[in-house]
Amino acid sequence: MAGNIITIIGGKGGVGKSQIAANLAIAYASEIRAKTLLLDFDQKSCGDQNIITGLKSKKNLKELSDFNGAIDPRSIQLFTIDHKAGFSYIGMPNEPIAASQINEEGIGKALKALVNIYPVIVIDGGSELSPLALKAMEFSTLIFIVASPDLLAVNQCKRMHSDLITMLFPKDMIQIIVNQAVNGHPVSPDVIGKQIGKTVFHAIPRDDASCIAALSRSTPVLVGAKGSPFGAGVTDCVRKLIQKNVLKTLEKLTKPQDSANQQSASKGDPAADESRKKDQWTELKSRIHKALVEEMDLKKQDDNDPKAKIILREQTKKMVVELLGKEDTKNILPTRDDMNRIVKEILDEALGLGPLEDMLADKSISEIMVVGPKKIYYEQSGKVKKSEVTFTNDRQVMNVIERIVAPIGRRIDEKTPYVDARLADGSRVHAIIPPCAIDGCCITIRKFPDKRLTYKDLVKFGAMTEEMADFLRISVEAHRNIVVSGGTGSGKTTLINMLGGFIQSNERIITCEDSAELNFPQDHVVRLETRPPSLEGDGEIDIRCLVKQTLRMRPDRIVVGECRGGETLDMLQAMNTGHDGSMTTVHSNTPRDAISRLETLVQYAGAGLPQKAIKEMIASAVHMIIQQSRLDDGSRKCLYVTEIGGIQGEVVTLQDIFIFKQEGMNKEGKIVGKFMATGFIPKFIETLEKKGYKVPRGLFINK
Repeated sequence: MAGNIITIIGGKGGVGKSQIAANLAIAYASEIRAKTLLLDFDQKSCGDQNIITGLKSKKNLKELSDFNGAIDPRSIQLFTIDHKAGFSYIGMPNEPIAASQINEEGIGKALKALVNIYPVIVIDGGSELSPLALKAMEFSTLIFIVASPDLLAVNQCKRMHSDLITMLFPKDMIQIIVNQAVNGHPVSPDVIGKQIGKTVFHAIPRDDASCIAALSRSTPVLVGAKGSPFGAGVTDCVRKLIQKNVLKTLEKLTKPQDSANQQSASKGDPAADESRKKDQWTELKSRIHKALVEEMDLKKQDDNDPKAKIILREQTKKMVVELLGKEDTKNILPTRDDMNRIVKEILDEALGLGPLEDMLADKSISEIMVVGPKKIYYEQSGKVKKSEVTFTNDRQVMNVIERIVAPIGRRIDEKTPYVDARLADGSRVHAIIPPCAIDGCCITIRKFPDKRLTYKDLVKFGAMTEEMADFLRISVEAHRNIVVSGGTGSGKTTLINMLGGFIQSNERIITCEDSAELNFPQDHVVRLETRPPSLEGDGEIDIRCLVKQTLRMRPDRIVVGECRGGETLDMLQAMNTGHDGSMTTVHSNTPRDAISRLETLVQYAGAGLPQKAIKEMIASAVHMIIQQSRLDDGSRKCLYVTEIGGIQGEVVTLQDIFIFKQEGMNKEGKIVGKFMATGFIPKFIETLEKKGYKVPRGLFINK
């Protein structure tokens, strides 16, 4: 008949779980009159059990995990050392590096064999739910969480208990032991039980004198002071387990496996079952969502209070686990990883941005595109990929959109079925919903980088050369009016952020945007953002209005996030009337197209200006155009740095200063080419030199 494993873990360090584990092994050996086994799985406190027991095993746990032979009563003696109190012991390596390299799968195989050798195995599982501790619990009959009359320890114990329930460990399998219990203490076993939500199984009285004396002699308490309060408390705990036949009752409970075990155990064609399991998964999530909404008011969260958010998430998690406990999830959630994943997905959709949470946390993903609930695409390293995860239904996508737009005072409904917004980290969001979006709600998120990219980053990424960056710095410092041109996702905002970093710190910068994305390092920056109309249809503030306001705010530089309408006329007039050094972006494919685009946008203002007057205004207001492009391989490069030389007749003259010459593609599909200086020296360079500004002419020589 197979033996039983008892794993003992601490809610936090210092609660005495290692001493309890060692003495529990001795108490069991004494009560059942058979040899027990003590295993040290505590990777953080390497060697503590050696001190408690006064033993050092012949070979350690890592060597056991790497053992390839059959484990039987004879071979196990190569690893164990016996104690006169009737138990055998295998310890943890003393070196933390070796402890961290223990093979969990090898330990699993060993435990499977060891229960056929020893009637009771006691494992000191540490104070964390590490992969090694969880492996022990998979093979355990009983888990003891040790708490003490300390509110912090009780809180950590509560968290650990909740996590184990979430991982599908049966509630009856997890029991609470209170160590260092004191009669009359306000944090009594009853109070601890109510806090954790689980009745305390046993309380061991506080006995510092016996425990400290035992440690100093490297002798377990039950060997040196069996009749002490601590020794009697541990013995009573074992007798209670035996008298109530606890281990035999718990043997019948189904314990969770890990994914690897489940996959190896599963039979049949996984591909054939995948679609059915996906549908069951989605249906289960829908049912839990519906029940969750009925049980809790999830809209009562304060987005500005981090503590309130944590508390709400913990309460919601507890409710989700309870609701899942009422469902028949054996086939849908066969492993603890599945349980963890569905709980996280439900919490993310109920309180966060659903399946987008992990993508937003992934630094390598630059853009996220949602097309209805079942299709989520993302851009990673310049390539667009389809995500495995999906939303539960269209209502969940709508909930996420509302969660994004509400904190910044935006709205989206059938009357106005689209919105521009931003996340708390500055990432740009565009959403559009039915009836305009035929296949369901659509979200596009342009992620905001954690740190502001500098010219060094762009040079490192191959977007430009050092010489080009040096020239752009000179241009910004010389108060050149710059238009950054490019297509969607070409890197215009990134480039204008970099250019903004070149502006002198003593200048007053005013930015105007639809949704705030610009992030300049200077202190004196005024950020303005448009506002959509109210429900009554009034109160709208557009970019054109903001640009006009900036002229009354004593700006040194005006930066407009993007010119896409009549504000282009106001921007050009500002550039022409003493606000040199201003910047903006436009959507176009070449510097020549950018001129045509500016002409068209000026006409949106409805001023009725003749074509030639518009061209003359552009030629005198804009000094430079920088063409930014996203190439076929996903890379973003600065293809042209072009100076506007004036106007000849009806044509605005352009002169390229730097260009990127594409030469082909390599075997990996990456574009091969080089940046070249055309040799042309811009007109303003001579003006700068006359003012005493030293400009290295080597910048304009092709190397």
